[in-house]
Amino acid sequence: MSGITHFNVGETVDLYLLIKQMTKGTTNTGKPFLTIILQDKSGDMEAKLWDANEKDEKAFQPETIVKVVGDIHSYRGKSQLKIKQIRPATEGEGGFTIADFLETAPVSVEEMMSKITQYIFEMRNPNIQRVTRHLVKKYQQPFLEYPAATKNHHEFVSGLAYHVVSMLDLSKAISALYPSLDSDLLYAGVILHDLGKVIELSGPTSTSYTVEGNLIGHISIMVNEIGKAAEELGIEGEEVMILQHLVLSHHGKAEWGSPKPPLIREAEILHYIDNVDAKMNMLDRALERVKPGEYTERVFALDNRSFYKPTFHK
Repeated sequence: MSGITHFNVGETVDLYLLIKQMTKGTTNTGKPFLTIILQDKSGDMEAKLWDANEKDEKAFQPETIVKVVGDIHSYRGKSQLKIKQIRPATEGEGGFTIADFLETAPVSVEEMMSKITQYIFEMRNPNIQRVTRHLVKKYQQPFLEYPAATKNHHEFVSGLAYHVVSMLDLSKAISALYPSLDSDLLYAGVILHDLGKVIELSGPTSTSYTVEGNLIGHISIMVNEIGKAAEELGIEGEEVMILQHLVLSHHGKAEWGSPKPPLIREAEILHYIDNVDAKMNMLDRALERVKPGEYTERVFALDNRSFYKPTFHK
């Protein structure tokens, strides 16, 4: 099926899609409307349903497969779907299941787990290795299924593991260039830095923040988990505190959500690697949607810039 993100402004859409999110709103004149994020394997798009009533609100909940007819138009530099007709699909209609509409990582779960296991195996420090292995084993299933975020980067099924595997390969390349780096610390920091998201987020579909996610957040959650793991394994040593610091500082600055700035060389590098991989993922996905010679939609997390795709790019 042709993906929602492959349609251009001015084109008409007639598709089965999955509701990812739905929020209510009111116009300046007091009329109710719904903002619906619709998705398929290609990605997602915002849609507006004007003059919505309570019946619509009940009918168009997240994880509902719907049949949609509408036009694509541009709103503030982004493609948006103006709905003409929308109805929930009847059970079995079109033979679709929710899984048919979910964007997933481009690498299999088995391949990613095998790679992560190999990086843990390469760690030489037993304390770092044991804490990392313990936490990966404890949260293995959600770690392999969850997205890395609700929006902006790697916000697809298995996005968290894909983000980690990409960062591990980046860490390996950087460690080869700068042998003074402690690769054990770097690999452990990469694997653990976002693992708290399996508690912060609700799951792989229609992802939202849990109560713990809103009140505590993935950074503090994982700092506690590292402490608990060390206690359960009977590990005492500076490594535990350093691993906690890597997690605490990986966002880089207080205004970006890090309680501490990086104060260890590997923490500084971890922050850069995380940033590079997240931004490359955003750019790749935005540029995939446009033809050479065109600009992307504005990328909010990249200072709201529109990026140009050179004409010689295939």
